[in-house]
Amino acid sequence: GTAGYAMIPVYVDPKIVDTTRKYTPIVELIPRVTNQGMYADWNMIVSKGGAFTAAEDASLSETSTTYDRYSKPIKFLYSVGRVTGPSIAAQPSYILAGMQPGNGAIGPFGDQSASNALQQEVLVKTRELRELEENLIVNGNSSTSGITGNPDGTEFDGIITQMGATNTVDKNTSALGLGDITTAIQYAFDDGGRPNLAVCSSGVYGDLLNLLTQKIGYLKAEAQVFWGFTTIVLHTMVGSIPVIPSMFMSNASGSKAIYFLDMSVVEMRVLQDMMYQELAQTNDSRKFMLKIYETFLIKNPAFCSSITEISA
Repeated sequence: GTAGYAMIPVYVDPKIVDTTRKYTPIVELIPRVTNQGMYADWNMIVSKGGAFTAAEDASLSETSTTYDRYSKPIKFLYSVGRVTGPSIAAQPSYILAGMQPGNGAIGPFGDQSASNALQQEVLVKTRELRELEENLIVNGNSSTSGITGNPDGTEFDGIITQMGATNTVDKNTSALGLGDITTAIQYAFDDGGRPNLAVCSSGVYGDLLNLLTQKIGYLKAEAQVFWGFTTIVLHTMVGSIPVIPSMFMSNASGSKAIYFLDMSVVEMRVLQDMMYQELAQTNDSRKFMLKIYETFLIKNPAFCSSITEISA
């Protein structure tokens, strides 16, 4: 060894820093609804016959209401870990720095203690699964499964896929303006929607903050919302709309976007919420999985709207 250091042991910092951590606010804010069966099914009224006027004592005929059934399959999310027996016996306790986001996954990251290697791996795999959920809620595509790279059809459709071009203000690679927000909200309003939550990239959040600061000057563009954190609040024709930045949305110029969601038609249908399960032990290790069975729904995208293809 090096002279002068032979008798001095190495003391490793007990905190482990996760350099890959990501906030997961949308997972926390979307209502989770228990689902029965392998499909999430719901009915919608797609047309009404309408009321009418008539002369006194006229012959009255009924009008017809048209209903339609919609369905989305439940998808299966997994996170699998394995820890060897020697690791469990030898590894000391560690603190996972910044493992647990606070205040609905918007506030500062807090530390989590892991007394042994197995508990540490379970905590890491839990975060992996939550981050996958968040990514799928934004970018999931049931046709291509481009997020995970697994077989096509294993992902559920996220916000971007389900919204498509519905009620979109397409900026065609031009800058965002406050008038675009008014137009997008009007699109949703005219189709019967009342958006009450906005999701955007961090770049669009910065654009909004700059626009609002220039417009309202000394007044604050951000305010505390009822979830307990502070964020931009847009004052629109349908009321106040808090804006949530997502780490899973693109900041590339021409690809930035903001989505205005009517949360009365947005939900996560859950067949099996996150659970821990030990897997078969065939050698000196403990293998486990965490799993969720769920699918994401925007029951009527026309109640929502978006501004897409925003440039820098």
